[in-house]
Amino acid sequence: MTATIKDILTTMTYATADEKALVERAFMVADKAHDGQLRKSGEPYIIHPLAIGKMLAEMGVDAATVAAGILHDTIEDTAVTSDDIKRDFGDEILFLVEGVTKLGGVRYRGTDRHNESLRRLFVATSRDIRILIIKLVDRLHNMRTLQHVAKEKQFRIAQETLQIYVPVAHRLGIGRLRKELEDLAFPYVYPDDHERVLALTREHRKHDEAMLEKCRKALQRRLGELTLTNFRTSGRVKGLYSLYQKLKRRHWDMNNVYDYLAIRVIVGSVEECYQVLGIIHELWRPMPGRIKDYIAFPKPNGYRSLHTTVATPYDRVVEIQIRTEDMHRAAELGIASHLVYKTQQNGGPNVTKNESWFRSLIPRFGKTPEVVAARPEAVTIPDWIKAVATSYTHHDVTDDDFDDALHQDFFSTRIFVFTPNNDVVDLPVNATVVDFAFEIHSDIGEHVSGARVNGKFVGIDTALKNGDRVEIETSERSHPTYKWLEFAKTSEARRKIRAYLKKAA
Repeated sequence: MTATIKDILTTMTYATADEKALVERAFMVADKAHDGQLRKSGEPYIIHPLAIGKMLAEMGVDAATVAAGILHDTIEDTAVTSDDIKRDFGDEILFLVEGVTKLGGVRYRGTDRHNESLRRLFVATSRDIRILIIKLVDRLHNMRTLQHVAKEKQFRIAQETLQIYVPVAHRLGIGRLRKELEDLAFPYVYPDDHERVLALTREHRKHDEAMLEKCRKALQRRLGELTLTNFRTSGRVKGLYSLYQKLKRRHWDMNNVYDYLAIRVIVGSVEECYQVLGIIHELWRPMPGRIKDYIAFPKPNGYRSLHTTVATPYDRVVEIQIRTEDMHRAAELGIASHLVYKTQQNGGPNVTKNESWFRSLIPRFGKTPEVVAARPEAVTIPDWIKAVATSYTHHDVTDDDFDDALHQDFFSTRIFVFTPNNDVVDLPVNATVVDFAFEIHSDIGEHVSGARVNGKFVGIDTALKNGDRVEIETSERSHPTYKWLEFAKTSEARRKIRAYLKKAA
């Protein structure tokens, strides 16, 4: 269904009258600028920016971001200039529109194109993360209409989506966008595997969905009987691309995929999450080793929820996810959830404490008090964004170094390891004690001599596992050698080791 400006304004229930007027003005400028332009489908071009605006409004982001989303193609594709945007909408919206524009127009091929896209993406993100959110939504709408693009371009666009935009959305915790981007790109990049997964699921899908609904209703009745009233439930079948990734690791055996069917329970408080977990285990037997507490120990991208896998009376296992409304919103929207407005009793927008760190990523323009209000100066851009934007885009980083670093530190599977004070350190799989030490502090890394992992003394080349508790041992006699480069896995540790060796030479 084609979005209209009325749909966008109606969706923006959180916005003031002035903010809605700003968005409406953006539409009028974009509508006039794109007049006569058509998409590959033959539809009026304005359909695309309106779709972007609607998706952004549904995410609940601020009016400036919605307006910039509607205007994002004007500078690049129409007679509208940067001066026009600045005059009519101010520095903030110009900054966002130009930021999105600069992410396009890559003229490289193959790996060079891939790396240049990544560089631009991370630099823009480090300046204002709203640019990335607009670009993700822009890519999602383009993927929804990919069938209208020339066949020879479909594979490249879909592959770029899987290689760049899906991992970025995952790292930012934006589950809603990540899942749809994956499933839209899947048939274009891996058509044979897509058909294979479809064939595996097609035979049982109708039965599975009916069985899942029976389980959901049974659980809902049981929760209601125990006077729990502030909850809601939903069922879901695992996305095809996510299922494909798991099937590859499980020898293509559906019986070894335990989260293909899932029920989600949304409750009012953290205490109720654990209460519901107990009720579920009373109703159905849990599978050993399949209970995961991501509330006490969140995933590196901030995901929080309780997971348990249970055996149902229908000879199928079902994963059940239990979380609060805030956790669910964060799981769906990730970093974007921190820009969602809450409505005060008087109807005005209100910034909550949980959103304040996200606001710190937004430059101070002085024209939009609803954006800059209540932003503590102590909150900074997340370390991994700064690392990508600085270390990986430095002038002396080669394409090979950049590609290796990104795949090791950003796109790899992550583990989280604990310090003695229970702080979480986010590392790539196969990271060693040396990587952990340099992640804590350069001085500690340069003098690490060993570590106690879960109470047992190990060497500095020991690979760490998810959930390990690590206490670093240091010695003034210990210092980096060329040997350390053989077992240091993160680009950050390797860069610091090289810097030390160069200085000591």
